[in-house]
Amino acid sequence: MTVTPTHKVIENVTERIIKRSQVSRSAYLKLMEGQRPTGSARARLTDGNLAHASAACPIHDKNAMLGAEWPNIGIVTAYNDMLSAHQPYEKYPDIIRAAARKVGATAQVAGGVPAMCDGVTQGQDGMELSLFSRDTIALASAVALSHSTFDAALYLGICDKIVPGLLIAAVRFGWLPGIFVPAGPMPSGLPNPEKQRIRQQYAAGEVGRDALLKAESESYHAAGTCTFYGTANSNQMMMEMMGLHMPGAAFVPPSSGLRTALTEAATQRAAAISHMKGDAAYTPIYKVIDERSIVNSIVGLMATGGSTNNALHIPAIARAAGILVDWSDFEEIAAITPLMCKIYPNGPSDVNHFHAAGGMGFLIRELLSAGLVHNEVTTVAGDGGLERYAEEPTMQQETLTWKAAPEKSHDEDILRPYTNPIAADGGLKLIDSPIGRGVIKISAVKEENRKVSAPAAVFSSQEAVKEAFKAGELNRDVVIVVRFQGPRANGMPELHGLSPILGLLQDKGFKVALVTDGRMSGASGKFPAVIHVGPEALAGGPIANVMDGDILSLDANAGTLEVSPADFLSRTPAKREHEGGVGLGREMFAVFRQSAEVAEKGGGIFGLMDGQD
Repeated sequence: MTVTPTHKVIENVTERIIKRSQVSRSAYLKLMEGQRPTGSARARLTDGNLAHASAACPIHDKNAMLGAEWPNIGIVTAYNDMLSAHQPYEKYPDIIRAAARKVGATAQVAGGVPAMCDGVTQGQDGMELSLFSRDTIALASAVALSHSTFDAALYLGICDKIVPGLLIAAVRFGWLPGIFVPAGPMPSGLPNPEKQRIRQQYAAGEVGRDALLKAESESYHAAGTCTFYGTANSNQMMMEMMGLHMPGAAFVPPSSGLRTALTEAATQRAAAISHMKGDAAYTPIYKVIDERSIVNSIVGLMATGGSTNNALHIPAIARAAGILVDWSDFEEIAAITPLMCKIYPNGPSDVNHFHAAGGMGFLIRELLSAGLVHNEVTTVAGDGGLERYAEEPTMQQETLTWKAAPEKSHDEDILRPYTNPIAADGGLKLIDSPIGRGVIKISAVKEENRKVSAPAAVFSSQEAVKEAFKAGELNRDVVIVVRFQGPRANGMPELHGLSPILGLLQDKGFKVALVTDGRMSGASGKFPAVIHVGPEALAGGPIANVMDGDILSLDANAGTLEVSPADFLSRTPAKREHEGGVGLGREMFAVFRQSAEVAEKGGGIFGLMDGQD
């Protein structure tokens, strides 16, 4: 295949990130290199330590661990059987242990991490724990790996905050080689446009709860990842772009023999790249995650029209590795990255259709051909750089192998070459406005809906918006402002419950938009939404100065948001009406809210960690 020299803008953005991150990245690398192992991790343990670590192992594994000659792989799993995406992980430890023994390695479940389903908590109080669950997962992963008996690690996770949380921890234990192991999407169910239509009908009172429940159950109906292109599937795309999966592993179905073979291959590859196999083989995560792989993940996000939640997660992951990225980098990359995919919410098709059309292998091959990604990166797949991920896995009888990705898309309504894209750019804009700094995703917004100038209707909760809608107060051109929804206010819950309302108002012919210091769902995008606005209202951001009736003028294409009257900044900022944050465990996360950084830095609790200042 043809690999074109890297685009000048990609090179410039990467160099800017490198220079911006020089101090913190150098400190991080010094920390990682200081932890570089010289022998088996278990060799550092006392006899008592090692006896505890191996006490419950089968006799063969126990002998191997006590001998300290085989690499030992730690499994960090987000298994639970409520999340459809994670239910298949129940059987993975047995698969992994058996695969490890075949290549002279052992494997142990180092620990489990919490894994919440945003689909269950959407619109519920539990959603206020969602973003902070990412940092909780990172902390739990660190506890799991703190036993320091591992020579490599496998990370079992898929969904919204789970992969970012696992990766933050993996980066902080970056001297360990690590591979992320997905489980694949559920079979396609009710077509996404039909699901959206019934949601809007329910919001309008045209159908009852029975019709809504039937549609939702037909959409989410089996084990596997939800098939729309939200945050969970955007995460899987990113793991491929960063070189942390076995090539092509992202969207293989859970129940297939190919999926089992990929899990076995990930296990055996983790053993093969441990330091116990020699310096030439040793591939720690701190060499995989660098400025180039972070840029590649942003390119992938833009080329696929991925979730805006990753405008929070990528900066948080990068900062854990001492790399400083901001939304200006995202916007500059988006401007030269064509949108090559049309997956719901950007179109009617789902990730199974995307995978069948050519999937990640075709996408990465096209991006390499366009010079839009760095090829000379370190990946868990070994030599060949990112080009290895322009391949797709296949079974030849009972043997796993890889072949070149298709040269042509099998369905250009879903996946196109870079020479004939869906849109000329990635559709993410930075909004640096008098109200604050936020982002907007326009790839799923029709051209005629991208400019809105209308009076503001200001709320402090999505419940208040719903009440106003039911009372008929929003049947007009309106910019809905929802504030006190940032990380410090209430953990920055997704405001997914507003999607049917704004979509319905827009369908009625009204000009509508949303401006918020909160988040929207990774699957939203039909209407224009300026999100993640910072500083947030609770921190005194100017979004707290907006009043009902102010004229807000949004031009999503130009990336501008204007406010009239211009002197609104001289007002006394509004105060939060209700403190909230108590009940359902929310009070336990008060320390997280108090410590949370601005959204552009990831909205998390870690910041630049010790050793990176």
